[in-house]
Amino acid sequence: MPGRRRGGHGGEVELSGSNGDDNGAAGPAPQQISLVRLIFSCMVAGGVQYGWALQLSLLTPYVQTLGLSHALSSIMWLCGPVAGFVVQPCVGLWSDKCRSRFGRRRPFLLAGCTMICVAVIVVGFSSDIGHALGDTKEHCSVYHGPRWHAAIVYVLGFWLLDLSNNAVQGPARALMADLSGTHGCNAANAIFCSWMAVGNILGYSSGSSGTWHKWFPFLLTRSCCEACANLKGAFLIAVVFLLICLVVTLIVAKEVPLGDPAQSGAKLNSKDGQAQSQNEDRVSFIDIFKAFKNLPPGMPSVLLVTSLTWLSWFPFILYDTDWMGREVYHGNPSGTPAQIDAYDRGVRQGALGLLLNSVVLMITSLLIEPMCRKLTPRIVWVISNMTMFAGMAGTTIISTWSIRNFHGSVQNVITADGEVRAAALATFAALGFPLAVLYSVPFAVTAQLVVNEGGGQGLCTGVLNISVVIPQVIIALGAGPWDSLFGKGNIPAFALASAIAFVAGVVGMLKLPRLSRKNFKSVGMAGGH
Repeated sequence: MPGRRRGGHGGEVELSGSNGDDNGAAGPAPQQISLVRLIFSCMVAGGVQYGWALQLSLLTPYVQTLGLSHALSSIMWLCGPVAGFVVQPCVGLWSDKCRSRFGRRRPFLLAGCTMICVAVIVVGFSSDIGHALGDTKEHCSVYHGPRWHAAIVYVLGFWLLDLSNNAVQGPARALMADLSGTHGCNAANAIFCSWMAVGNILGYSSGSSGTWHKWFPFLLTRSCCEACANLKGAFLIAVVFLLICLVVTLIVAKEVPLGDPAQSGAKLNSKDGQAQSQNEDRVSFIDIFKAFKNLPPGMPSVLLVTSLTWLSWFPFILYDTDWMGREVYHGNPSGTPAQIDAYDRGVRQGALGLLLNSVVLMITSLLIEPMCRKLTPRIVWVISNMTMFAGMAGTTIISTWSIRNFHGSVQNVITADGEVRAAALATFAALGFPLAVLYSVPFAVTAQLVVNEGGGQGLCTGVLNISVVIPQVIIALGAGPWDSLFGKGNIPAFALASAIAFVAGVVGMLKLPRLSRKNFKSVGMAGGH
């Protein structure tokens, strides 16, 4: 029976027991599954995040070795938000309506993961493909100029990878909500974040290793030296791991197929029922845009704070390992052999920092639900934004400290001070807490606010994702030129990110809905379907 709970601003939020979609189509019956099965049902998130971790830690530095400048390297990330803006809401909607006998989400997971595997192979072998298409025949240890064929192949593969990741993430989160049952959306979000942390840990461990070319010497070619071969090896392992995770999810997550509305209505003949189903699907596509006009109270504030939070995060996501290579290790991907070596070592240390970040993320993700029940989601979110503010301010201080400590320009020094390196790694680790909050709390708050709207989980996740991709477009277009104005380093973007994180914390304190501790838990439990 439907119940009622106190809403985000003191109003009543109705908890519907219906499993129908937003158009009244017959939804799958509620499932009661064990916690162990729920955990393994989302294993695919770990596989996807493994490749995403490699993408974040290695690809911005790698593309600069192919000829794209530091300023232009941010532009290649533009496809991600564009794909997210279009793909995630559409895929979320289509998965809400999918009537495959294999379930609503699993067909999209299979197709998306297949595309990820293809994209990863294209990216990893872009140097070799570019060599075959006419790039320089000089050995990679001698030639350090641009390789435009390889760069074009790389960018195409990178964009396909971003598109594929977006196609998988929405249905994966929706699958967890579908299967959460009595365990609740909060538990499902914690499990999802934990798998993301596992994928990050494995991915960053793989990225920080400089020995793949030793284990797989056949990856070394005339166009692909040690750093490139390490990238290829890490990505090939990512393909294997993703396929294993996908198979486990497809087997364990036995979805109940969505009912056919032609059979659930009252005495409609098959022709009329089919026409009604097609008409409902056409009308519901417009709901992607209608959702913005019919947002529940508090949701605009959630979208605003989400956008500001991601606006502060993306500069670090794009340039974290590049920052370690340039400002901490003082290397240059296009400099002398010694500078290139220093840069590569810095990138690997950056991947190690991201590994520490992921360990903290995994631990914190298990504590978020009790923290939200004790402090309320609003306070937890604000604390995480202030932590982000301090962390990003710390990166600018560390950069200035590092440069001044050596009394020279970034390009003239090819080693890292031990204390500076330790401070940088500590900053990486500390930022795991706000990242865990960002991966979980906005989705849990959204589930609470929209639970009385009757919308599909996939569509709701897609709407929230739009508030993520808009900041990414801004950073992808602006971070490179912004840094170029101040000397082509990473300090300007990081300093701006720190200021935005502070603003996000203040806006969050003033604008986020005041959800009660008890309500956050109870609605999370009820919002799984």
